[in-house]
This record gives sequence, structure tokens and C-alpha cells, in this order.
Amino acid sequence: MIAAAWLFGVGGAILVGIGGFFRLARPALLPEDLRYLRRTPDEIDAAVPSLRGWLRLVFIVLGGYAVATGTLTIYLAATDIRNAESSAVAVLAVTGASSIGVMALVNFALHSTFRWPLSAAAALWIVATLMAVVS
Repeated sequence: MIAAAWLFGVGGAILVGIGGFFRLARPALLPEDLRYLRRTPDEIDAAVPSLRGWLRLVFIVLGGYAVATGTLTIYLAATDIRNAESSAVAVLAVTGASSIGVMALVNFALHSTFRWPLSAAAALWIVATLMAVVS
């Protein structure tokens, strides 16, 4: 159970890092966003002048949720998993699937540069879940 707790903790730290990136450094539109939209930055700015500012606010909120999810994940990994709480494992499995799992899948759909690192983080979460269930 201790190895699973550590892996969940690392997964939580990754979510905190992603959230920090979204809140502090993520541009409103990444190159893969522009490819998906099939528009140039100038076309988007001309069509929807306030879009970048609005997206900046959306990513600040999304980043806050990622930091919150990561923080709660770290807490559960440090407490309930180590105490062999099976309900905590179930909660963490759903948390991983609905956060980093969905993020990885969407990044594959977008052919994002981040799809492989996010997939590695999702795989880490799967391994942690399997280790916790088997222990």
C-alpha cells in the first residue's frame, strides 16, 4: 500500500503542477488549439476580440480546480491509503479517470504536444490504483 500511496502522491503533485501552469503560464491558445480551429491567431482575434482574455480567466479557474484536486489527492494518499481505506482507493481511481485520464484523452483528440506526458501521468495513476487494489 505504501508504494501505491507514493504513486498517488506523485500523481497529485503532477495535478498541482498542471494547475499551476494553467493559472500562471498557459497561453490562451496553444499551437494545437489553432490547428484544431483551423484559424490563424489574427483571424481569431478579428472574429472574437475578447476570446483570449476570456480564455485566460477560464484557465485560471481550471488551474484552481487542478490544484485543488491534486492537493486532495496528496492528502488522501498520505492518510487514507496508508490506513488501507478501500473507499479512498475508489475515490482516487475516479479522481484520476475524471481528471488526468480525460485530459490525456482530449489531448490525443487534439493531437497535442502534451498527449504523451499526460498519458504517462494517467498510466502512473492506473498503476497506483492496481497496486492499491492488489495490496
